[in-house]
Amino acid sequence: MTPMDFRRRALAGAGLIAASAGLAACAGDPFVRAGLVTPAAACRTHTFEVYFREGEARLTDPAREAVRLHARLVAPCRVQAVEVLGLASATGSAARNLTLSERRAVTVAEALVEAGLPAPRFELLAAGDQGAVTHAGTAEPLRRRVEVRIDAGTR
Repeated sequence: MTPMDFRRRALAGAGLIAASAGLAACAGDPFVRAGLVTPAAACRTHTFEVYFREGEARLTDPAREAVRLHARLVAPCRVQAVEVLGLASATGSAARNLTLSERRAVTVAEALVEAGLPAPRFELLAAGDQGAVTHAGTAEPLRRRVEVRIDAGTR
């Protein structure tokens, strides 16, 4: 859901709440909102990014928490596949950056398993510094990351 979709939904929800305020008063407790609030669907495709410090493949505390959070979100789901793509900036040699992006992908996959992700298979990919520099020669910022896609469905 994009921020704009969220904003539209929130505004539409506010109108619904205002319109139903009179009905809620007739129904009893005006603070019971169980019918208006619905939980987000956890069993869907999740994508997220894990960032690293320059030249490192160790998870920071916030990165480890992001991994744990997504593993918990899909715990009740049937996880069909997990894709972990390691990336690196253009600093250093291409061979070193490819190795670094591979290590980053493995680190995140291991953290997902450690967090209890019920995955039948992991696809580990490494792009190194490929794509880290545009055709115009400009370095792409924030390439020190791993992109994760978890395909999850209902059981």
